[in-house]
Amino acid sequence: MSNDILLPPLPYADNALAPVISANTISFHYGKHHKGYVENLNKLIAGTEFAAFPLEKIITETAGKADKTAIFNNAAQAWNHTFYWNSLKPKGGGEVPAALKQRIEASFGTLDACKKELAAMAMSQFGSGWVWIVLDGGKLKVVKTSNADMPLTMGMKPLLTIDVWEHAYYLDYQNRRADYVNTVLDKLINWGFAASNLKSS
Repeated sequence: MSNDILLPPLPYADNALAPVISANTISFHYGKHHKGYVENLNKLIAGTEFAAFPLEKIITETAGKADKTAIFNNAAQAWNHTFYWNSLKPKGGGEVPAALKQRIEASFGTLDACKKELAAMAMSQFGSGWVWIVLDGGKLKVVKTSNADMPLTMGMKPLLTIDVWEHAYYLDYQNRRADYVNTVLDKLINWGFAASNLKSS
């Protein structure tokens, strides 16, 4: 039985994150890049055992297998992008839910220290990739991954992510990655999504 992997709808209108992330960026990022990963994945898995698997199982079954790199890259990027859209929300930033705030303070000292580490990690990611807050053995950490890599395949539970591939910010910020990351953290980051991921762990 074959189930096509579907492109999930954006959780908000394509202009809802403006002016931090423009509708123009969303139309390319979601409408071309994210959609492209989903379409490529469906082509790559057609007629294979993976055609019957849900997305996360495709990722775990192909991670680290040299002959399945193309499938992994497209599956992981499809998953990472959906997770990224949910990590953002219009009028985000602001107050952090109490249970998550407690864990952030236990792991980083302060919310500000956590945000600074996220921004620093995002800036130190050479080339394309992602920066994440993860739950790793009961402790919250900030980690970065290159290209399509993701914490799920490393035994860590992702709570939220910021995409630092150039296509995520270049139309709006050109080479100013730090401005993009800091503005997302201040105005768009969805702490409620991170809190619900923490709760379900």
